[in-house]
Amino acid sequence: MIRLRLEKRPPLPDWAKAAIPLAAVAATLLLAAAPILAAGGNLWRSYYYLFYGALGSRVNLLESCVKASPLIFTGLGVAFAFRARFWNIGAEGQLMAGAIVAGWLGIALPIPSRLLHLAVIIGAAFLAGGLWAAIPAWLKFRLRVDDVVTTLLFNYIMMHVMGALLFGPLQQPDSSWPQSPEIRATAQYPVLVARSRFHLGIPLALVAAGLVWLIHRKTVLGYESRAVGANPVAAHFGGVPTSSVLLKTAVLSGGLAAMAGVGEVCAVQHHLLMDLSPGYGYSGIVVAMLGNLHPAGVVLAALFFSAVSVGSQTMSRMTGVPSYISEVIQGLALVVMLVALLLTEYRVRVRRGAGTGGGHG
Repeated sequence: MIRLRLEKRPPLPDWAKAAIPLAAVAATLLLAAAPILAAGGNLWRSYYYLFYGALGSRVNLLESCVKASPLIFTGLGVAFAFRARFWNIGAEGQLMAGAIVAGWLGIALPIPSRLLHLAVIIGAAFLAGGLWAAIPAWLKFRLRVDDVVTTLLFNYIMMHVMGALLFGPLQQPDSSWPQSPEIRATAQYPVLVARSRFHLGIPLALVAAGLVWLIHRKTVLGYESRAVGANPVAAHFGGVPTSSVLLKTAVLSGGLAAMAGVGEVCAVQHHLLMDLSPGYGYSGIVVAMLGNLHPAGVVLAALFFSAVSVGSQTMSRMTGVPSYISEVIQGLALVVMLVALLLTEYRVRVRRGAGTGGGHG
């Protein structure tokens, strides 16, 4: 009889940990060859146009950066939460919370200064997303309610809240569409590169990645969140206030996800819309995992995902391969990364043993 057993591996060196996401991307592209060939595409031609469509011109490169911005924010929020074992599946709802506040304040506040108006919007939206994430965190440490379930269900609650507002007080007058009026000019992110959509939210996302790294590595909260993530029971007995750390982690995680919603309202759409997000909150989970929960990895994973999303349109036009292949690649990336993380933590041992014998006749 053959038995498979998982045994803990010794810790990997830092260079090996950094190589895991790169290996996962390479394995993902290798596995994605099967559906591309099944769709009748030429493999090398398809991959050429996939990446040329994302990086091969100034317009496409800048558009890939625009698509990466919300993924960086949601990926950072999920990564920070996951490191503290707060399983935040609610980045989509937290994104919507930030978008609602940005849309409301962008319409209602008559502030003549763009700098002040944007500062108020960003601060209020960050707080809204943080408080929305803090409720499941409170339910987790106070009532032992599963955070995966609550954060996921809170996405649907916030979606219906946004629908009620867009078919009610925030709906554009004389319109039957679930869309708000356009936000004020002072509430709009400035465009940083002429003849493009490259906006202020993109450098803000990179600054956020740097701040998350600093918080995680250089602050008391970062140390405590790492301790809680490694072993919450030992952290509690070691004097770490686990409930307080969980709450602070949730606020920071939800606030980061909310910033993705602010960018979509203030830079891309200039309206609050029901279909504002094509699932950036859920994609942020995949981005965080592919980035190995590290801020720099999250940025690179977000750029990879946005490049695949933007380039798939060109690939589809030039080769006939459906653009939905980008979603297949993203799903494969998550599966491959999870398997890679499992195999780097554990090794598979094959054991052979004799089966049980039968009784005497």
